[in-house]
Amino acid sequence: MKIVHLCILFLMAMAVYGETKIDIAGTIEWDKMEINAAVSLDLASANIRLPTGRNQGEELISSEYIALIRPWILSIPVDSSLTIEDYVEAGNFSLLQVEGLALSARTAPPSLSTDFAKLKTSYTISLAGISAEFIRHSRPATIRRVLSPVPAVSHTGIIIIAPDELPVHGMNHSALALPCLFPKIWDTDMNLIYERNTLEVQNPQRSPMVRYAPEEGIFRPTPSGLSPEITALVGDKPLRIMARGVFGIRPTDLIIDSADALGIISSEENRRLLREGKVVIILNDKVLKSALGE
Repeated sequence: MKIVHLCILFLMAMAVYGETKIDIAGTIEWDKMEINAAVSLDLASANIRLPTGRNQGEELISSEYIALIRPWILSIPVDSSLTIEDYVEAGNFSLLQVEGLALSARTAPPSLSTDFAKLKTSYTISLAGISAEFIRHSRPATIRRVLSPVPAVSHTGIIIIAPDELPVHGMNHSALALPCLFPKIWDTDMNLIYERNTLEVQNPQRSPMVRYAPEEGIFRPTPSGLSPEITALVGDKPLRIMARGVFGIRPTDLIIDSADALGIISSEENRRLLREGKVVIILNDKVLKSALGE
């Protein structure tokens, strides 16, 4: 049985055999590269009375938080075929490391609901921090080159635009591109252009492989047409590329036109953009945020 199912059964057992009501809710926000969760404790169910029992309530939330957030961390897609749970089951990542990711969260001071019936604490986990745990190489892989490079304009970053349904490579249907920690980028000849080992490793904590953004971020009333958030990532003169398709068991990998790929790999400055992770992928709003458990 998969680890996440065991975790869920454990939590269900707690609900059946214990009277204390403690819940978790929140969202995975790929555009912010964050997991935002709130754990709430029903004070009456735990037989806690205010104000004397507040510290007890805070300790109870803290003690249950890891068990509550663990299934959702395990469900995060690392790439087009594997989740963190898959890495754990294969022995390539440990539950102790998963616990470390949970404990890396920024926390807000506990607060009471307006009716004083519940005590709540919020947690924020960085997806960029999680991706850093899966960077294992010591030096970046060589980016594919061509024997006859074409003249290429140097850019400040790369934006791949994929908000609409795209053809799924090898299939007879279309799908929305989905986010993951390490999407691959292929050209239309199915040459691999970009993958996680391309990244420089000096500072993976602050430089995830890609960032995700909504479509509205590239249609702003600014000289570049970009939102300040996107400009901060890819500068004001990025290369804009329309995705041509998606690939993978989960459609997280993008396919771009071979001519666009050639413009990237023909220039050392543009290849450097890949090594530095100066890549933004524009996705549909529907896939950028999801409730925990979806």
